[in-house]
Amino acid sequence: MKRFSTKQVAFCGLIAALYVIFTWILGDFAYGPIQFRIAECMTVLPFFYPISTIGLTLGCFLANLLSTAGPMDLLFGTVATLLGALGTQLCRKKNLWFLAPLPPVLSNALLIGLMLTLYGGNLSFGYFLTMAAQVGISEAICCFLLGGGLIFLLRRHQNNNERGIDL
Repeated sequence: MKRFSTKQVAFCGLIAALYVIFTWILGDFAYGPIQFRIAECMTVLPFFYPISTIGLTLGCFLANLLSTAGPMDLLFGTVATLLGALGTQLCRKKNLWFLAPLPPVLSNALLIGLMLTLYGGNLSFGYFLTMAAQVGISEAICCFLLGGGLIFLLRRHQNNNERGIDL
């Protein structure tokens, strides 16, 4: 079993706390078919720091404790964030930094779209596509615009500081 350093645990705790704060600060705008979770911009962090996947997943779980979809969002939302973060890590292996926001957008669009379809009780394929499109568009705005800015800043920092953050 891999042991985590104190620095890694603290980093994950910070990421989880920021995710919760950035989600709860927007209240109802962070939940539902059109959701603007500014915390989702942090889903690009696993490209730079794979350990952040743990903090993002924990933060999403905690933030979803206030979701109107209840236990469904705890499950679907947490899994969507986990899969998105793992996908972002795959972009790291291929050095595809410009695609880092895409896995969270796709996983959230599909899984949260499915959750909203089940939660709404309308099990038609058209309704699923509508939910997935709405979630996907709002997720893309947060991940590509805000997350893209974060990528730019982190890449610039890494270029200026060869050592970076040692986690």
